Amino acid sequence: MNKQLIPCLYLHSEKAVTGFGQRNLFGDGDVETLAKFYRDNGADELLVFDFSSADAEHDRAIGKIRDICKSAEIPVIAAGNIKRVEDVKKLIYAGCARVVLNFSKESNIELLEEVSRRFGKDRMVISISDFKEFTENQQLIEEYADRILALDTLQGEIAAISNIPIILHTDESSNDKIMKLLEDLAVSGLCGAYVSSMEVDLHALKESCEKAGIPVNTFKSNIAWSDFKLNSDGMVPVIVQDYRTDEVLMLAYMNELAFNTTLKLGKMTYWSRSRNELWTKGLTSGHVQYVKSLTIDCDNDTILAKVDQIGAACHTGNRTCFFKPLVQKEYNDTNPLHVFQKVYDVIADRRENPKEGSYTSYLFDKGIDKILKKVGEECTEIVIAAKNPDKEEVKYEISDFLYHMMVLMVEKGVSWEDITSELSKR
Repeated sequence: MNKQLIPCLYLHSEKAVTGFGQRNLFGDGDVETLAKFYRDNGADELLVFDFSSADAEHDRAIGKIRDICKSAEIPVIAAGNIKRVEDVKKLIYAGCARVVLNFSKESNIELLEEVSRRFGKDRMVISISDFKEFTENQQLIEEYADRILALDTLQGEIAAISNIPIILHTDESSNDKIMKLLEDLAVSGLCGAYVSSMEVDLHALKESCEKAGIPVNTFKSNIAWSDFKLNSDGMVPVIVQDYRTDEVLMLAYMNELAFNTTLKLGKMTYWSRSRNELWTKGLTSGHVQYVKSLTIDCDNDTILAKVDQIGAACHTGNRTCFFKPLVQKEYNDTNPLHVFQKVYDVIADRRENPKEGSYTSYLFDKGIDKILKKVGEECTEIVIAAKNPDKEEVKYEISDFLYHMMVLMVEKGVSWEDITSELSKR
């Protein structure tokens, strides 16, 4: 099993703080920025400790955790202030991959079986701060939980009597000691001060782990460079796309050094033919391309890269290098994602900029009750149409419903990305 590097976000009053019981902001306290940083810095998962107290504060924290999940795009583990089934449900619905039940609290011990049966064993993590908490509940934990979060130095004692995976939370900050902990067979993942530091390059740490024979998650190519078909310059062209929209951003070239550097850093790195040197995209401009996937074509001579593009891809400042029309024929774009987003954007514009005589503006003007009434009516119309043999009628009614549904989405601030992100988890 590969070792997991899991930075921690300590959440207080919807801001990131420096640790347990602290009130000092970590960096500027922006949790979404931190989540993106950890994602792009090589983190495997993200552990969020919620230090809220009252229910209203806890609900606001869950809303912020939802934002963290969306920004992180890596599995998020939620811990802190989990007392009821409803808390677990809200966190999972917010996008968390797993939740942590603190077994120093008797109520959480009683809660485990119920939430495990309802939401799945693979979503349950148990935090242990005293060895007794494990020994007294070992059978329950092993049957209904997926992992242990061991606070400080309990991993050895637990591993001596159980095979359950252990995430170790440690305040160790020495690189040598961190490497020793990662070498420990009892440790499946590491979190705490060191891996949470913004000064630590997790890609570099993983490189050190690989050299030491410690298994970690890194980019690995399924094809050796020697199997690529190179052009006359000893390079391979790379077509770069936005991973969310599939928009083509640019074309560049890689040699073996650029390819290996891309795998090592997780950032698109090319060989400049004009400057005859290696260049990591965005190193000076900040317009970094974080690797999401690399695919080779059928002839092994062209790479398709899907990336998270920060800022502009083109040196001109344009989002894409392909912005100069040459020839164009009129056509209907029927790509579902494009069509849905285009209609959604028009609806959103009508809300922000009402237009006289616009039915959409009329719906927003009448408010949520009118919108909900129309959504309900259109649902009924679909049911009625589906009882008839003519599929054209069904097509029409579903289209009508989708339009009204998008009006509701805009009214409630729900985007298509929110919907597709949720569906992808189902």
